[in-house]
Amino acid sequence: MIRVSEMVLPGHPDKFCDQVADAIVAACHAIDEDAYCQVEASVWSDQVFLTGGLVTRRPLERPLRDIVVETGLAIGYTADNHIDARRYKVTDAVCQRVGDPTPWSRKVNDQAIVIGYAGYDRLTHYLPPEHFIAHVFREALTRSCEDGLLRGQGPDGKVLVRMRENPRDWMLEQVLVTLQQRRDDQFVDVCAGIEATLRSAYRALQRVDSRWEKEWGRVDLLLNPNGPLLNGGSDGDNGQTGRKLVMDFYGPRISIGGGALSGKHLSHVDRVAAYAARHAAVNCVASGAKQCLIQLTYAPNSAVPTDVSCQLVGRGRPPEKQLFDHGGPSTEYAPRWIQASLGRGEHFVQMFLPWNQARR
Repeated sequence: MIRVSEMVLPGHPDKFCDQVADAIVAACHAIDEDAYCQVEASVWSDQVFLTGGLVTRRPLERPLRDIVVETGLAIGYTADNHIDARRYKVTDAVCQRVGDPTPWSRKVNDQAIVIGYAGYDRLTHYLPPEHFIAHVFREALTRSCEDGLLRGQGPDGKVLVRMRENPRDWMLEQVLVTLQQRRDDQFVDVCAGIEATLRSAYRALQRVDSRWEKEWGRVDLLLNPNGPLLNGGSDGDNGQTGRKLVMDFYGPRISIGGGALSGKHLSHVDRVAAYAARHAAVNCVASGAKQCLIQLTYAPNSAVPTDVSCQLVGRGRPPEKQLFDHGGPSTEYAPRWIQASLGRGEHFVQMFLPWNQARR
């Protein structure tokens, strides 16, 4: 069976917008654990547009533009790069209200179709292997651009993988990478750094998971096939919150439901129910199932889902339906977990997050 998946690096303009949106959510939660927040960001060239609404009992401690700039600098949009976040012109159209947020944040205030998935095992972080290895390569390239062989390159880029899934092993067939580079660096040197970074990450993965059988020298590589990418970030493409849902969830093999995650407060049903469904699916797999797919449907002003569907492959314990009753912000998924880094696409790949861990 041929499987494909894709990741983008943190400096991709869509992911920049997701990280900005989640940084705003985190700022709201920092001053009010009941905060209501639903915001979106879009970017093109040196223009950033913020829309949406938020309600907190106290005003935010700093302007939203400061959050945009801080997020961009942390990603690598700095003065020595093609984009300097400090030069962004920010149009702030977010409606900020000081007051009691609970009329919005302590109930289901929207309809939703929510998907939760887990499969395989802890070595793949309970993700489809094609999506997991795309994440492995994305993280390796990001680290390399920060302080490794590719230091100073990026932060924009994309990774696409193709693999063949056999019953007992996995054959990585092709890796496609497009990475932003500095103008003064040699193209062939950048491509060599990309190859070395990918090779090191793949061999490290093979050492812990023997199912990745194919030798690296037999993997087809496509590295910056369009030539040097110089004008990355928002100078090369426009960006918007919620446009990379496939990579935010489980890859193209698994349906994604109806809502984005980043930019929504933790009590928003799209977000908290997606985390609850993922948590329940992980526990099903940890109890013996090979795969688990959960679909939830919610109606406005109803804490109980109108429908719960659980599809198991193999034997496992189905989740109890009351796990999905929604009564407001979850204490289990505390607001401290909501931070800008989740907007990189880490919702379901980072194992330290509580909804990616099996209950003991």
